Formats: sequence, structure tokens, C-alpha cells
Amino acid sequence: MLSIIDIIEDTTVDGPGFRTAIYAAGCPNQCPGCHNPESWDINKGRPVPTEEILEKVLADDFADVTFSGGDPMFQPEEFTKLARAIKEKSRKNIWCYTGYKFEKLLENPKQAALLQYVDVLVDGKFKQALHDESLLFRGSSNQRLIDVKKSLKENKVVFYNYNPFI
Repeated sequence: MLSIIDIIEDTTVDGPGFRTAIYAAGCPNQCPGCHNPESWDINKGRPVPTEEILEKVLADDFADVTFSGGDPMFQPEEFTKLARAIKEKSRKNIWCYTGYKFEKLLENPKQAALLQYVDVLVDGKFKQALHDESLLFRGSSNQRLIDVKKSLKENKVVFYNYNPFI
């Protein structure tokens, strides 16, 4: 069971192309200027069975998936179950937004388990002083777009190179 603020289908702002965005409740970072402060309190979300979310994700044949929030890494075990099921039953790519740094996530076994199913991680706290509306898929310049598969393989952070023409 996940605590969810909302599920938005066919959004185009949380990663490339059409996406199903799953907004988690709960975030310990509480960044000043956050675009979604109502998501900070895990109790403000509604409990949704993982299977119900999976059905919604799989029903949309052409949309990929984004985990956002709040912070999905605040509920890593259930998001891992969801991500694993998505990967087992589809070819969808998964993006995940988190206030945690990639390196820190690797130190936590539960959070590191979720990374195994994430294709692109947008990491780092939102910093209002570094806010830049020209950035693709992130709010402040300290946040990184990380190619998780390559980073895990090379044992170092490898940035995701977005090319809309591929």
C-alpha cells in the first residue's frame, strides 16, 4: 500500500514524452519554494494498493512512468514492488524524482533496491536560489539527471543525456 497524493496520466512535464506521474505523499526535505508542499505530510496522501496503481500504469500503452512527490524514496519498499512489477510486465521507462543524492541512496539498502528499476533519477533538493525555468525536467541547477543503469554499472554518477531527436 502506497500513500499517494495524486496520479496524473499523460503528463509531459515530469520527463520526456507522455508519462503517468505518481505523486507520493511524504517528504522529509521540505524544500523552501517546493512546487508541491501539500505532499510533505505522508498522512495527507490516500492509501492506494500497489496493484491498483500498476493496473492504471499498464492500461496506458504509450505512456512511460514518473515517480515524484513528495519523495518516492520516503516509501522505498512499496515503490520497489511497483517498479519491479512495471518492469516485469512492460517496457516502460521509469523516472524518479528525489531530494536525496544518488550517492546517499546507495548507502540505504531499501532505497538502493528501488534504484535497480529506475532508468533516470532526478536527484537533489530543490534550491530556490538556484531555480532556473530554462532547465529541462528539474527546478534548480543543483539537481542532476542521472542515467541510473550506467551509473550502477560504472560505479560512478553518469549524467543522462536527453536528446529529443533519438
